[in-house]
Amino acid sequence: MGTTPAGVHGISDQYVADYAAVDPVAATFMGVPGHEDRLTDYSPEGHAARVELSRRALREMAATEPADRSEADAKAVFLERVGLDVELYEAGLAESSLNVIASPVQSMRETFDQMQTDTPEQWALVAKRLAAMPDAVANLRAGLAHAADRGHVSALRQVSRVAEQCDTWAGLSGGGSYFAGLIAGAPGDGALRTDLEAGAKAAAEAYADLAAFLRDDLAPKAPREDAVGEEVYRLSSRYFTGSRLDLAEAYEWGWAEFTRIEAEMKQVAGRIKPGASLAEAAAALDADPRYLVHGQDGLQAWMQELSDKALRDVRGVHFELPDELMRLECRIAPPGGGVGAYYTSPTPDFSRPGRMWWSVPADKQEFSTWREVTTVYHEGVPGHHLQIATAVYQADKLNAFQRLMCWVSGYGEGWALYAERLMRELGYLDDDGDLLGMLDAHLFRAARVIVDIGMHLRLEIPRGTGFHEGERWTPELGLEFMLTRTITEQAHVRDEIDRYLGWPGQAPSYKLGERLWLAARDEARARHGSAFDLKVFHKQALEMGAMGLDTLRERLAEL
Repeated sequence: MGTTPAGVHGISDQYVADYAAVDPVAATFMGVPGHEDRLTDYSPEGHAARVELSRRALREMAATEPADRSEADAKAVFLERVGLDVELYEAGLAESSLNVIASPVQSMRETFDQMQTDTPEQWALVAKRLAAMPDAVANLRAGLAHAADRGHVSALRQVSRVAEQCDTWAGLSGGGSYFAGLIAGAPGDGALRTDLEAGAKAAAEAYADLAAFLRDDLAPKAPREDAVGEEVYRLSSRYFTGSRLDLAEAYEWGWAEFTRIEAEMKQVAGRIKPGASLAEAAAALDADPRYLVHGQDGLQAWMQELSDKALRDVRGVHFELPDELMRLECRIAPPGGGVGAYYTSPTPDFSRPGRMWWSVPADKQEFSTWREVTTVYHEGVPGHHLQIATAVYQADKLNAFQRLMCWVSGYGEGWALYAERLMRELGYLDDDGDLLGMLDAHLFRAARVIVDIGMHLRLEIPRGTGFHEGERWTPELGLEFMLTRTITEQAHVRDEIDRYLGWPGQAPSYKLGERLWLAARDEARARHGSAFDLKVFHKQALEMGAMGLDTLRERLAEL
């Protein structure tokens, strides 16, 4: 570990370097080089080492007086984010982390997607990391078992679904393993090829063993109840939003927002097919050849073309984009994970670009673009790519923690929803089919606020909603609501319910974050009057980097 550096930014930079050494998987996602031959230690000892590093850095940061406003902002962000990491560990939620979307099981697999494979030397690092998988999985099992002994186990639904993911990646569900597919394009012979094949085999066997452990050892200890309850939910919600929310107000607002969007969707549906319901309008669009692309290669090409166009169109007009941000790769994600799109950030030198990944059912070959135009804007430009890559680019303004390690879902997902709405304002969603897709995406996110808070706190469904009024939320009612009151595809909806139940507090962060961004823009426009410049507002806001919603509200009020 490094010696204590000077200043807020120095402490933050050193923390990232030290953290990368004890969390090689995180280092790869951040783009911090030098750790690609190892995997993270998720044993009790590994978790303890990371939290001790965080505690030490928090003590150093708390004792440091900011030199200027930049350091004051950075200190607030660091104390809030790293402090929550420690709180999650102390609550037993870090060591027991297991869910269908973002836990160590997925991270260890996905880290290979981020590795460079252009040279034999880079493939040699892949081989070493593959060979490390059996020990890494053994450490993860030890950590999960230790947490279980202390009464911290994820719900049975999560344990069972993650075991199914492990089956897929191990090649037990038909087809080859993820790891065999990973090395298919590697150098064809010699010692390196031998090492890669041995490593891929060992990694697949480790994931098969992990699936068995989850079913045989962890599942019997897992609670059948999915809801986490108010205490855990409040902590998790603070982590995802950076705000101490009034959950009752958020739940009530979610219903109001859902009702508002639903009413507008019905108007659009009527224009698409007079007298049609939302489901009937969606069916008409799904059958319209104008909105169809065929094959997963076709989907990839379509989203790359749309993404490239958005980059070109907004540059110099609505946003300032340096050359480094003009490269955004669109890829189909390996099978086995949840259905949906996600973004991964560029490395600090942009040698690995920002990437938009689309995870689709392995057997699906026909796609309706009207649902997904808004998703491209959400994940790409002006959404996550513009937001995250802008922060990465600010090496002269932001420290390494702010640029590479700080992520707050309410800030990031809130911006991405705001970006979708912005593209509508700019005229990019004037087609009624594309507009219905955008509105459904927002209806879906409003439904998330309702269902996520409702299921985990077992709240009552209000009168006047037209849905099981007076009953209390259950996962079954959550699934029924999403299937019958939105027009999102069924496979996506079923994955989403599992996601909400395993990732409490994350789903509402989208709409609640968007609400803050919209309010801040309106307030800035009112303050500046005719002098308000939206392009300047966006530039100043994004160059501040990620932060919790409470801190963001204060900072945006000053723009």
